[in-house]
This record gives sequence, C-alpha cells and structure tokens, in this order.
Amino acid sequence: MSVLLGTSALSQSVAILLIGAGTTIAVSLAGNALGLLIAVPVCFLRLSQARAARAMGIAYVSFFRGVPLLVQLLIVYYFLPALDLDLPPFMAAAIGLGVCTAAYQAENLRGGFLIIPKGQNDAARAFGYTRLQTRRCILIPQALRAAAPAIINEMILILKASSLVSVVGVEDLMRVSQNIVARDLRPLRWYMAAAVIYLVINLALALLGRAAERRLSVGYAKVVL
Repeated sequence: MSVLLGTSALSQSVAILLIGAGTTIAVSLAGNALGLLIAVPVCFLRLSQARAARAMGIAYVSFFRGVPLLVQLLIVYYFLPALDLDLPPFMAAAIGLGVCTAAYQAENLRGGFLIIPKGQNDAARAFGYTRLQTRRCILIPQALRAAAPAIINEMILILKASSLVSVVGVEDLMRVSQNIVARDLRPLRWYMAAAVIYLVINLALALLGRAAERRLSVGYAKVVL
C-alpha cells in the first residue's frame, strides 16, 4: 500500500514539474516575442541620425542592460498596479522579460544592420522604394539573417533567466520544484530533475534555432573573408 502511495506521489510530482515546464516555455516565448517587437524600433533609434532619437535608444539600452533582470521584474510587478493595471503575474513576468531582452536584441539587430552595405539603401531609393519599404523588404530580412545566431543565443539566455519569474508569483518550473522540495524534503532529486528539463528545453530551442538559421541562409551566398 505504501509503495502504491509513493508511486502516486512521484507521478503527481512529475506531472507538476511538466506543467511548470510548460509555464516556463510559455512565459519565455511571450517575453522573447515582445522583446523582438520592441527591439526593432529601439534598433532604429540607435541607428538614427537624429541626436535626440539616438540618445533615446542609448538610454533604453543602457538602462535595461545595466539593471539586473530580477530588479526589473520586481519594478514591473509593483509599478503596473500603481498605474491601475492589475495584470496577472504571468503577464507582468512576460513584460519584464520582454523589455529586458529588447535591449540586447536591439544591439544584436544593430550589428546585423551595420554589416549591410550602405549602397543597398541607395539602390532601393533609386528603384522607388520608400524608407519604410526599404527597411521592411530589404534591410530587416538581411539584418535578421546576419544577427540570427546572436538572437537565438539571447532567446536561450532568456529561457534560462526565466527561472527568476518565480519571485513575482509565476508557477514556473523553478517555483514548482521549490514547492515539491518543501513537501518531499528531497532537494537533490527534484532540482536535478528540473535541471534535466531545462537542458532538454534549451537543446530543443538550439536545434530549432539552427534550423531557422539554415532556412534564413537559403538563397544567400556565403561571404569568404
């Protein structure tokens, strides 16, 4: 009877871990998606010839790269209610991850833009492309292709850093692991299980990233320096 109870408790704990892993994946994806959306305009601010716009981009990148992610998560979590925005912990955590990773992704994108020959912009104008069309159809796809390895690496880093969202009440993989340990008093078993799950998720993301890099490189010749 005790063996059956032990097996049931073990199965329940594993199921809870997997649910926490699903939450970790979801909050990481949401944060990365938001980060990329914010990163594009921040990147253009950094590349702008207008001093004021460039200063705004520099200020954003400097702040969110200079302040620890844990502090940013706490600021977002407690700042939003002050604006009468009562968001659930999941959304607050996704926003915190997004605004943080946007600073890094903006710099990754800026590096991708800087390696594009300036003549392409002039050629697009000569063919009648507007500035928006030039960026959307010509510059952004090339910048994404060039910055793909750095962008994917940052996504993996954010997934690992998502373990911090437990401090704002998100029932992610780290939080549920702590809850199971508090109940079973077997920290090595459950933290090792969490580590294996994190590793599997990151390896899967790395494989997807490599596939995306190969897809983006289709039709482009490799440059030999």
